[in-house]
Amino acid sequence: MSADKNIDKDTMGQGTSGGEAMPGRRESLALFVRLVRPYRGQVVATLLLLLCDVVGMLYIPTELSAMINAAIGQQGSDLLSHATRMLVAAIAGSGGCIASYWMAAHLAANVARDLRVAVYQKSLALSAADFSRLGTGSMITRTMGDANVVQQTLMMCFVMLAPVPVTCVAAVILSFATDWQMGWVVLGVTLGMLAVCAVALAKSAPIFVKMQQLVDAMNTRLRESITGVRVIRAFNRQRMDRERLDGTFEDYASHAIRVNMVFTLADSITFFLSNFVEVLVIWVGADRVGAGAMQIGSINALNNYAMIIMFSMMMAQFAILQIPRARACLARAAEVLGTEPRVLDAPEAAEADRELVAAGPADEVVRFDHASFRFDDADVDTLHDLDFSVRRGQVCAVIGNTGSGKSTVAKLLLRLFDVTEGAVLIQGRDMRELPQRALRSHVAYVPQQAWLFSGTIAQNLRDGRPDATDEELWHALDVAQGGFVRDLPDGLDSRVSQGGKNFSGGQRQRLAIARALVRHADLYIFDDSFSALDYKTDAALRHALRGELGDAAMLLIAQRVSTIHDANQIVVLDEGQVVGLGTHDELMRDCREYREIEESQTRGGGADD
Repeated sequence: MSADKNIDKDTMGQGTSGGEAMPGRRESLALFVRLVRPYRGQVVATLLLLLCDVVGMLYIPTELSAMINAAIGQQGSDLLSHATRMLVAAIAGSGGCIASYWMAAHLAANVARDLRVAVYQKSLALSAADFSRLGTGSMITRTMGDANVVQQTLMMCFVMLAPVPVTCVAAVILSFATDWQMGWVVLGVTLGMLAVCAVALAKSAPIFVKMQQLVDAMNTRLRESITGVRVIRAFNRQRMDRERLDGTFEDYASHAIRVNMVFTLADSITFFLSNFVEVLVIWVGADRVGAGAMQIGSINALNNYAMIIMFSMMMAQFAILQIPRARACLARAAEVLGTEPRVLDAPEAAEADRELVAAGPADEVVRFDHASFRFDDADVDTLHDLDFSVRRGQVCAVIGNTGSGKSTVAKLLLRLFDVTEGAVLIQGRDMRELPQRALRSHVAYVPQQAWLFSGTIAQNLRDGRPDATDEELWHALDVAQGGFVRDLPDGLDSRVSQGGKNFSGGQRQRLAIARALVRHADLYIFDDSFSALDYKTDAALRHALRGELGDAAMLLIAQRVSTIHDANQIVVLDEGQVVGLGTHDELMRDCREYREIEESQTRGGGADD
């Protein structure tokens, strides 16, 4: 279990990198103000409606006290006027309460929506390294769960916390106006309740921060278990996986119990003070009435003032205890929004793109100009001194053993990472000078993991080009050897489940290839995209691609030598360095590493990436 505990600590630490501190209270407050600022008018209207509710709530016991005193004093003519004013106050207060609750709910929903959209849009702008640092599970929690916590807390703060200062101050003033000694009693109980809330807040705040990190850990654990359920079953690791999950859940449960203990203790003290102040008001009030210092009806008013204060403070306590959790959620969102993407567009990027378009297609589509790349946490380069080009109308293949950096080449071309040395040129321009959106419009990419989105086949293919016609989609499918779609009852309208799990691996790859072909690009990147295809389909697809992509450049990253045998240029990578460059025949003659790969596959070994 100790190893699992360490894993959980690593999982919870995904939100911050190498000693980088979580944004503090100032950043959280600044984000909150930024989110609420567009709704200033709605905030003011909500507070005014809450004020109507408070005034009506406090005015009723005042009039009730006057009514009781008038009845005891046999002043019957005043009873109707007091009752009428109480009715008007009740209607005004109830109307203000209902309207304020509706407006507060609407405001909280808008703020949470804006927070979700901001975090999601920021996640799209982050580089692969930024996203990896934050963690996928953590990003899901920050986008969904954290925004929900902020929404609920904001709603509670408006309807439970915002009226409390006015209610307490007004009730204490009215108590002093009724009788100065009773006013001190009510003020003392109010201060006692404030002290209870302050202690509860101080105790619960750090626990809530830890709980949000544990939510990330649970999310990551569950995601791993659900995604890898087949592997878990295949290796009979159900018990060990359950123990891992139990350890994570127990950590969260222990912290939740600690928070609930704080809640329970605060509630107990609150209920004790409520009963205590009621007894104290009646006891002291009776002495004051006996001394002729106040009337009997005033005891009822003072008791109501005290109960209103206690009830308001109890409700405020629930909101206050949620504030640390909401602040932790805002801090986590602020961390994402405050992250400066490592891959940024240059200030003159738009002008560079216009110049590139004006220059027209170039023969040399891509050139690696002594390019090197190293991950932040690595001691050596993942790719070192790459120097080769990919030309229009030609097929350039990249091959190498596992871990040689083949897929990283594709990620550099998509500018998911920036080179650390040298440059990658697109049609003669350093890709760092171009806008990322414009750069990727020149590239069509088929990843190793052929991912499809839930929807229809047509919708997935049109991710390549939204305005593509059905004829163009069918043509792309034919080139990608996707004839199986014609056999489906609904054809292009056939449903696709999340990730395309309702299709086989080879079918998913062919659909992903068709999606790339729909886009009219200068460079087509196939990152080990033929691995799930049989040799016959592989050969037919490569033959079709040559005829289809004659005016574009094609970069083919593969494991099988048979897949790249006919490429115009083959780049052999070994530990991130180019150790061979040429055609198949030239490499078989001059490159030992390439010969070893070819011989191992000829003997039936094969290499997996």
